Amino acid sequence: MDYEKKHKKRTIFQKWFLNNRFSIALLNILLFFLVIWLFNKISFVLNPAKVFVSAILPPLMLALIQFYIMNPLVDILERKFKVPRIITILGLFVLVAVLLVWIVNTLLPIVQSQINSLIAHWPHIWKDATNAVQNWLSNPQLHSVKGNINDAINRAQDMLFKSGHEAINATLSNISSAISVVTIIVMTLLTAPFILFFMLKDAHNLRPYLTQFAPKRWQKSFGELLYDINTALASYIRGQLTVAFWVGIMFAIGYSIIGLPYGIALAVLSGILNLIPYFGTFISFIPVIVIAIMLSVPMVIKVLVVFAIEQTIESRVISPLVMGNKMEMHPVTTILLLIGSSSVWGLWGVIFGIPIYAILKIIILRVYNYYRKVSQVFREDEEDENFQNAAESQKILSTESEEKPPKK
Repeated sequence: MDYEKKHKKRTIFQKWFLNNRFSIALLNILLFFLVIWLFNKISFVLNPAKVFVSAILPPLMLALIQFYIMNPLVDILERKFKVPRIITILGLFVLVAVLLVWIVNTLLPIVQSQINSLIAHWPHIWKDATNAVQNWLSNPQLHSVKGNINDAINRAQDMLFKSGHEAINATLSNISSAISVVTIIVMTLLTAPFILFFMLKDAHNLRPYLTQFAPKRWQKSFGELLYDINTALASYIRGQLTVAFWVGIMFAIGYSIIGLPYGIALAVLSGILNLIPYFGTFISFIPVIVIAIMLSVPMVIKVLVVFAIEQTIESRVISPLVMGNKMEMHPVTTILLLIGSSSVWGLWGVIFGIPIYAILKIIILRVYNYYRKVSQVFREDEEDENFQNAAESQKILSTESEEKPPKK
């Protein structure tokens, strides 16, 4: 009865404005865009901070990626075998240095020679591939689709040459930008190892150090938030790099077996582009199929077989084993996110769109759960649900008492 009286006393203003989810959502959206507008108006104040962040971000990102790769091994050796972290870190640094020397002396010359040869012969390869397609289309049975395929080939050719011409012009007209990019790369390679060393050394102290800056009553929740973000980023980075590595290995083996020219370079390209979910492997497959068409029909069949085997192993074995469903993202969400982020931020959006989305999702869900806990709006729903449950329980009890026969 008290619950019903309380609901009757509510005014229209309380019901439709103060305690209405739609109104509160609109107010929050309005405040959000108001904050963005204010930041836009004082952007000149934030420019030094933007320059500072853009300068430290590349070495920090490189160190963070290497941290997520090395830290599990450092933790395991410290926890199970009592190996000091410093010893393991120095050993890993030496191992990485040896691996880089091997790559520079052995693998890099092979890949570089194949890439140079591929770039030099690409116009001839493209011409031979188009001629091969034209010969296939000379079949009278394919006459109806010949015009459409010819138009598609011409458009693709014009787009490729136009993009290459624009890239060359942009490079030649922005020598200063190129020098600045080289400077950033050099500084990143020099400073990232030092950042990585201290991140690995103080890995256990990083989260408590950051948590202490939060208010006392929020420190536990803030620590859990940092833990969730760290887990999501670690799963994504380790998973993507591991899958990309094995994709490159599988393609290198497959292309070597079938004798595809430029196989090592194309396998490395496939591994790098596989960092782009869903689309990367298919993009890297375009030059492969063009080269196969130039060679012969049997080579096309061999390449398709290698691609089918690689996709089967990757989708059935490697990705489920490495990635699982740790990101908890639906494939449609991933595809839409890649399309949107690439349209807004280009290549950087493709690379960082998914991890940024994962971080924002964790933060928003925690804020939403906190809001549900303290908000009067959701408390009303809980009261309504409790009231309905109590009414149903009372109804069931009364029905059972009526149906129960009296004792003799």
